[in-house]
Amino acid sequence: MCLLMALTVGATYAAASPLTPFRNEAQAQRHCPVDTVVWLDFRKGIYYFKRQKRYAQGSTGSFVCLDEARGHGYRRSLLGRW
Repeated sequence: MCLLMALTVGATYAAASPLTPFRNEAQAQRHCPVDTVVWLDFRKGIYYFKRQKRYAQGSTGSFVCLDEARGHGYRRSLLGRW
């Protein structure tokens, strides 16, 4: 039973893609050329799209790929929706 549980947890961890934060937008876009780049505020746990006022604002965030942010449970900001 314990072995089965350990294998299941290990498989789940291996399947998850890592969240890769970048200092600038161009680096993030090169990492995920077919995905949208968003600004992720780690402290608030939300991300902003480029057309939103708080995009690239603050010292507690980084540029990341949208799919990675969603996959790690971050949610989109409802402020300044477009």
